[in-house]
Amino acid sequence: MSTRSIAITDTISFGGDHPPLFIAGPCVIESREHALRMARTLLALRDELKINLVFKSSFDKANRTSIESFRGPGIEAGLDILRAVKEETGLPLLSDIHEWQQAERAAEVLDILQIPAFLCRQTDLVAAAARTGKAVGVKKGQFLSPEEAKNILDKGREAGNDRVFITERGSSFGYQNLVVDMRAFPILRGFGAPVVYDITHSMQKPGGEGRQTGGTPQFARPLARAAAAAGADGFFMEVHDNPPAALSDRTTQIRPEAAREIISDILALRAALPPL
Repeated sequence: MSTRSIAITDTISFGGDHPPLFIAGPCVIESREHALRMARTLLALRDELKINLVFKSSFDKANRTSIESFRGPGIEAGLDILRAVKEETGLPLLSDIHEWQQAERAAEVLDILQIPAFLCRQTDLVAAAARTGKAVGVKKGQFLSPEEAKNILDKGREAGNDRVFITERGSSFGYQNLVVDMRAFPILRGFGAPVVYDITHSMQKPGGEGRQTGGTPQFARPLARAAAAAGADGFFMEVHDNPPAALSDRTTQIRPEAAREIISDILALRAALPPL
C-alpha cells in the first residue's frame, strides 16, 4: 500500500516513491566534540551510500530509568551544539522535545521535532510541535496498538500540519520486553503518512538491568530487514562509536560499521522488492 510522501527539507522527502530516510546519531548529546565527531562519521556514510540522512541526538532524555541517569546538556546548550553540527556538515537535524513550551525554540534549529513514545498521547505537546510547521516524528508508545496511532496523526493535522509521521518501536510483551508486529507497517501506512522503523528502541528491554535499560542488539539486522520488506519508509538508529561507554542506551546503540551493513541490507531489499 503506497502512502503519501512528506518533505523534511527543501531537498529531502520520504514516503511514497521516494528513497528511504535514515535517521541516525548518538542517543544523547554527550559533548560538543563527540556530537561533531559522530556527525562527520555519518556524513561520510551518507556520501558513501548515497542516502538521505538526518542527524539525531537528544539535548535532554527526560524519560530515563533512574534519577541518576545522564540526561544531556539541556535545551540551550544542546541546541547550540546541534546548530554547530548543521553549520559544519549541512545535515538536517532531529531531537526530542518533552514540553509544549520547547517547541518553538527547538524549531529554530531542528528540521524534525520528535515526540517521545511515553508522551505520544500528550495533545498539547503534539499540537505545539505541529504548529511550528516543521516535520514531526511521533514515537508510537509501546502501550498503543497500530490502529490507535491514527489519533496522533489526526491531532497534527487538526493543528494544520500534514507533515506528521509515526515511528514504530515495538509493543510491550510482558515485563521488560518489546515485540515488533510487522503488521503494524501496512496498518500505519494506511493512515496516509510515512512510517519509520526504530531499530534501536525496538531492541530494548526497558528496565531490564535494574537501574538502566537492557537490550538485544543481535536482532538489529534481522529486524531491520523484516521492516524493510514489510514496507517501512524510514529507519531510525542510534549510532555510537563506542556503545559500551555511551552515557545512554549503551546496550542498543549501533556502531558505525554495523549501521553501514544494516543500511546496505535495506537498500538491497528496497531495490529487489516491488513497492507495496
